[in-house]
Amino acid sequence: MAILVVGSVALDSVKTPFGDRKEALGGSATFFSYSASFFHPVNLVGVVGEDFPEEHIGLLNGKGIDTAGLKAIPGGKTFRWEGYYDYDLNEAHTLSTCLNVFDVFQPELPDSYRDSEYVFLANIDPELQIHVLDQVRAPKLKVCDTMNFWIEGKRDKLIELLGKVDIITLNDAEARQLTGEPNLVKAARKIISWGPEHVVIKKGEHGALLFSGDGVFSAPALPIEEIYDPTGAGDTFAGGFVGYLAREGTLDEATLRRAMIYGSVMASFNVEDFSLDRMKRLGAGEIEERFGRFIELVKFD
Repeated sequence: MAILVVGSVALDSVKTPFGDRKEALGGSATFFSYSASFFHPVNLVGVVGEDFPEEHIGLLNGKGIDTAGLKAIPGGKTFRWEGYYDYDLNEAHTLSTCLNVFDVFQPELPDSYRDSEYVFLANIDPELQIHVLDQVRAPKLKVCDTMNFWIEGKRDKLIELLGKVDIITLNDAEARQLTGEPNLVKAARKIISWGPEHVVIKKGEHGALLFSGDGVFSAPALPIEEIYDPTGAGDTFAGGFVGYLAREGTLDEATLRRAMIYGSVMASFNVEDFSLDRMKRLGAGEIEERFGRFIELVKFD
């Protein structure tokens, strides 16, 4: 059974100190799907305009990503984001956001998607995330992401959503904003009290933390010599994380911890080029080799 992902599919214009790209393939659902597809088939639900390049559809389909749920609106324009990064690649500076057809996105799942066992709700309005969950019959794992915009504007709905999911992924600033707790341990505990069994807090170049009950696991970030573009790194991490869980078919603590490392592995590849350019060149052997490098990174005995 394929992983279901619902989120944005976009065209990004990005500039960093190491180059730039104009209208490159982007969006939360796109980065997640491509990353997860290395481990498990994916069903993608999103919306684009009639200007969305057909070659991008072919790229996704070629990775085993089913796009029957990707709706193209006649006469509409695809969601576009333009931004830049300075040498501090942890912070994106937005120049413009044109939601276009994404502004009227109302996700409706094809019937064949409603039996999905693994669901990833990418960064969209929490009301829409709840709407998606209402359409899935009996999911085995429900994971959501969010951002500061929804925390500020729809906090009550987001907390309602947390009572319906098993795992939430968010970054450290978002965890503090959502809970009002400056300490990440306390922030994670508060989030768990609202419903999820696990909380994944992403810390960019400093790795990620997995909180489960009273336990904590720290996944490092691999020191990378050449970082070109961090856009989509968080969604790529989530793709590796959920993709591995779906491939293994189990949710025990050891598997969750390995999934954290695979998420970090996938994110480390994503930042080595713009858009999906590095991911397009990626092979399964490279993933396993880098997984081994992560093991060596934390080995101390």
